[in-house]
Amino acid sequence: MDYDTYGSTAVELAIDLANADAQVAGWVEAFLDSHGEWFTEGTVTELSPQQREAVARTSALVRDVAVAQSEPEVMDRLNALLALASPRPYATTHDGELHLHYARPDAEVVEQLTTTVAMGLSQVVVQHGWRRLGVCSAEGCGHVYVDTSRNASRRYCSNTCASRSTVAAYRARQRT
Repeated sequence: MDYDTYGSTAVELAIDLANADAQVAGWVEAFLDSHGEWFTEGTVTELSPQQREAVARTSALVRDVAVAQSEPEVMDRLNALLALASPRPYATTHDGELHLHYARPDAEVVEQLTTTVAMGLSQVVVQHGWRRLGVCSAEGCGHVYVDTSRNASRRYCSNTCASRSTVAAYRARQRT
C-alpha cells in the first residue's frame, strides 16, 4: 500500500493515540511530549481537565473506527471523529519538503492533534478502504494497526506479536 509521507505519518500518529494506555496516570501529557514534532513550535501542551478529556475522546474514537466491523459502522465512527476536527490546511516546507498540514499553525494543541489524526485516518479509509484498519489478533494484545501489506492480509500489529502467536500455535500443536 502506498500513501503520501505526511498522511502516512498522520495515520501513525492516530494509531499511536489509539494504542496509548489511558489507564496510566499522565498518559495524555506523556503522549504529547513523545509526539511534540507534530505541534507548531511554541504550542502550549499543558492541558486543562477538559482538554485531557478531549484527547481521551479522540483516542477512543480512533480505536472505535479501527474495531468497526462494517463499512457503515466505520463511516459513522469516522464522521464522529471528523466532526471534532477543524481542518485549515496549509502548505509548508518546514522539514525541507513541501507538504500539507491539516490544522492551522496557531491552533491549540488539542485542535492540532484531533484534526491531524482525523484527517490522516480518513485519508487512509477513503483512499485504501476501511478494511485496512485492524486490531491485532495476538492473544492479549488488542493494539490497532493500519494494514500496509500489498494484499491486505495483515493480522498482527507487529512482528513480535506475529512471532509470539506462531510459536504459541506451534507449541499447542506439539502438546496434542
